[in-house]
Amino acid sequence: MTSGEVLILNDGNLDETVQNHPLVVVDCWAEWCGPCKMIAPIIEELAKEYAGKVTFGKLNIDENMGVAMKYRINAIPTMLIFKNSKLSGQIVGALPKAHIKQKIEEHI
Repeated sequence: MTSGEVLILNDGNLDETVQNHPLVVVDCWAEWCGPCKMIAPIIEELAKEYAGKVTFGKLNIDENMGVAMKYRINAIPTMLIFKNSKLSGQIVGALPKAHIKQKIEEHI
């Protein structure tokens, strides 16, 4: 289960994280991305709200091109939703917290 902390993910630990947690939301971002910085506090809040239900992680796509290429991430922020080790959804763009929650709820 998760503690409400946001994990730092990378090319090396993403697959293991997805396999070890039933529901994972990965925030794909970059340091230069203004909209990514706008949703960062929302990701932190959601990690606390969904502690024990959803694992949240952040993955810098500039430092982890393998993940970006594998999942064809063309725009950021992009959130990848993995359920039972499989990619089951994506949220693209800096959307309001309520919209992000709605998308996550569809997978719980």
